[in-house]
Amino acid sequence: MIAIKSRAICALLIGATGLFLHSIALAVIPIQHWVQPGGAQVYLIESPAIPMVDVQIDFDAGGRRDPAAQAGLASVTAGMLDKGVLAGNGERSAGPPRASSAPSGGSAVREATSVGAIEPALDESQLNEAWADLGAQFGAGAGSDRMSFSLRSLTEPDLLAKAVALAAREIAEPAFPDSVWQRERQRMQAALKESYTRPGNVIGRAYTQAVYGSHPYGYEVSEATLAQISVADMRAAHAAGVVACRARISLVGAITRAQADAMATSLLSRLPQVPCASLAPLPAVAEVAPLSQAKETSIPFDSAQAHVLIGQPGFKRDDPDYFPLTVGNYILGGGGFVSRLTVEVREKRGLTYGVSSGFTPGRHAGSFTVGLQTRPDQATQAAQLVHQVLSDFVAQGPTEAELKAAKDNLIGGFALRIDSNSKLLSNLASIAWNNLPLDYLERWTQQVDKVTVADIKAAFARKLQPEKMVTVILGAAS
Repeated sequence: MIAIKSRAICALLIGATGLFLHSIALAVIPIQHWVQPGGAQVYLIESPAIPMVDVQIDFDAGGRRDPAAQAGLASVTAGMLDKGVLAGNGERSAGPPRASSAPSGGSAVREATSVGAIEPALDESQLNEAWADLGAQFGAGAGSDRMSFSLRSLTEPDLLAKAVALAAREIAEPAFPDSVWQRERQRMQAALKESYTRPGNVIGRAYTQAVYGSHPYGYEVSEATLAQISVADMRAAHAAGVVACRARISLVGAITRAQADAMATSLLSRLPQVPCASLAPLPAVAEVAPLSQAKETSIPFDSAQAHVLIGQPGFKRDDPDYFPLTVGNYILGGGGFVSRLTVEVREKRGLTYGVSSGFTPGRHAGSFTVGLQTRPDQATQAAQLVHQVLSDFVAQGPTEAELKAAKDNLIGGFALRIDSNSKLLSNLASIAWNNLPLDYLERWTQQVDKVTVADIKAAFARKLQPEKMVTVILGAAS
């Protein structure tokens, strides 16, 4: 009965979150930040209206750390974390629970991880049942840069304590059952073979390789790389990457700073408590090499529509040109039907139903990409036109009218970027991961508003070279 009630309350609160956060989106959003004695960095936005908390924990253990022959190692390691946890006795890796002035939520969290509790191993089904009984959600995943763990729970003390304790086990003590990995590997290899029949996947792989070359951002998971990954490799990758002192923990919800600090401590408590100063630095990852010349690739494919991707490496997330490039891209191809690419390629010439452009910045220079679909006999013409629009935009920049319309839309739509707990958490985790200023969200609209035509023109001239871009066309008429 308690589990059913918890799940029902959680569902209602998740649906209500967006309603009350609309007012938050229009107000100041104070971000608290501190570093724990062990080295973990904690970021908090207090949001007391709804008794819920969302957490994201990030580690520098993403795909850029994968060996080339084991592309996908970070992703499958994260994907195996919910397949079972080892048996334990509730003991912490080093030292007793830290004292805290946290009210009921914080003390309950510490109590749930006290020494001496008997904890049987849990398999995949038992883990799923445990989370369902708590009415909480937990997940793990890995992108190009980071491995992330997420937790959503009500802040009712007993439920939150149990959710944090279970999450701590999953973070630190995954079982990595070999039989399950053999099953998952076969499933993934079958899915890969099926993906080769889909034009979007085929061109995406070719484009990624053309833009990034030998950089880890360009690594592609294949049947061969999956075959090279064992559970021993996952355990090693987990041990090397999921290190308590290197964690960046972002929390949004109805908790105080003291409670957040206690939660952070408990979530990391089962990991080895080793000072980062005693660890060897993580190996440096090379930057993405700029393209030296234009490259065109045509991929034969029997498809009703030809697919076109054009682009190059872009910029890192902490680049000072971020706002001019963001506003400029909205004008160029990120603003939907009002963008210049849409007007020129779709509206004036009818070569496509939709065309868009975008940057994907990360710890390294993510790609700048223009994408569209068109009739096979129009693919070459559409690609040439996109190149011309790009060249003109880089050379001349936007008009004042285009800039004003873009600012109005971006500033007017800012509230929609932070109108839910999940969106707030995503923004907070980005601030934490990219070392952005704590007042980043408060100053976002000001930063957009002060962008000028000259700023955009200069930023695009520094970042884009249309004459050296990659062009990949799949399914064009011969």
